[in-house]
Amino acid sequence: MKQKENIIVVGSANTDIVIGVERFPKPGETIAGHGFLTNRGGKGANQAMAAARLGGSVAFVGKVGNDDYGRQTIEALNDEGIDTRYMLTTDETHSGVAVITIDGHGENSIIVDGGANMQLSAADIEAAEEVFRDAAIVLLQLETPVDALTAAARLAHRHGAYVVLNPAPAPKSPLPEALLSHVDLLIPNQTEAELFCGYAVDSMDTAAKAISDLREKGIRQTIITMGGQGAVVGIEAEHVAAYPTTVVDTTAAGDTFCGALCSALVRGSSLKEAADFACRAASVTVSRMGAQQAMPRLEEIEAMSL
Repeated sequence: MKQKENIIVVGSANTDIVIGVERFPKPGETIAGHGFLTNRGGKGANQAMAAARLGGSVAFVGKVGNDDYGRQTIEALNDEGIDTRYMLTTDETHSGVAVITIDGHGENSIIVDGGANMQLSAADIEAAEEVFRDAAIVLLQLETPVDALTAAARLAHRHGAYVVLNPAPAPKSPLPEALLSHVDLLIPNQTEAELFCGYAVDSMDTAAKAISDLREKGIRQTIITMGGQGAVVGIEAEHVAAYPTTVVDTTAAGDTFCGALCSALVRGSSLKEAADFACRAASVTVSRMGAQQAMPRLEEIEAMSL
């Protein structure tokens, strides 16, 4: 990793409206819920928050509505020391919102209305070029338009940054070569890896095959997250085990992993060391309710290794 230490996250910022249920309702069924909460979310903001809490110097590039949710999002990011000078506000639509239900096993069901996130444009990214000049890593996801992400990846490489793409939510159509050609590290989960490779990625062996096949397709490096099985890392397809925990809520586990991994990489960790750190961080997040409020801080993860 280069000597620069800044992490730039380009992506979405939502407000999560969360309610717990014993089981997910059937179509047309009304059931009782519990544990209502409102939480800051969105994959981009989640990953920025995780990276910042775990020791990274982070800037966020995104777009929110000119509404209470948007203002609260910017305030929450500022409170964590995240640079929000390149966050845009629009009067044309509302801030992004996600409605999340969580069942008795900690599994979640999520409906997202992207709102202002979907108005982030390539022109917006080009206008923020200044922030990319000092970036060590640029971290991307798929809750904002692909044209904006492609522009961000190009700017990142123009200024020598390492580009990390978490292809989530799973893309409904193939991602353009103009984006993938600038990606240094791809971090899909099992479902997303299956979409890229065309076969189920449900074991260590199939994950290793997927990483090899993706490399043949031009993806330089891949980490496949495997839920309770941990992660499979890099060209050598090394297994990093998950850390034992009691799962309460899986929301933002993948986002924690991505943010944690980038924070470790800028501190000089190898890819496998960074993945181990990220697995530890994700194990803490899933043991708590919520997205950003569940994310650990660096001292918690360092204590786990003692």
